[in-house]
Amino acid sequence: MNEVAKESVALRRMTAKDNAAIASVIRQVSAEYGLTADKGYTVADPNLDELYQLYSQKEAAYWVVEFEGVVVGGGGVAPLSCSEPDICELQKMYFLPSARGRGLAKKLALLALDHARAQGFTRCYLETTEFLKEAIGLYEHLGFKHISEPLGCTGHVDCEVRMLKTL
Repeated sequence: MNEVAKESVALRRMTAKDNAAIASVIRQVSAEYGLTADKGYTVADPNLDELYQLYSQKEAAYWVVEFEGVVVGGGGVAPLSCSEPDICELQKMYFLPSARGRGLAKKLALLALDHARAQGFTRCYLETTEFLKEAIGLYEHLGFKHISEPLGCTGHVDCEVRMLKTL
């Protein structure tokens, strides 16, 4: 009788040593979907290689997903810049193919939304692109509603899908 070995999966808060690994994940997934820097997608963010420092700020948090000690995905939440103080943004949710279809994005998003509520946010905003159909399906399942106008000043001008959820 063969026993299937359990994979070692960890969902944990990001540390400074994760900067390069999660930046690599974001670059790989962006390339996979054709989300280029010249179009204003996350891969163009000037702080992409310093996410730990960005998400160490007040009210923000970022989590990484590891398989067997290797970072394969992540996502975070932070106050939405240039916006009302009760709105946060779900940000930089990226997962390598090996991490998809396992419920990890949902688990991470729920963790981020719980964190946002604990920080006093009452609404959560996100931007994505129609190319990321699986992500849009997840966000709809989590109760995000499509909105027409962008909120805040994210700089992601080509993210044509905008969604908002009451927390």
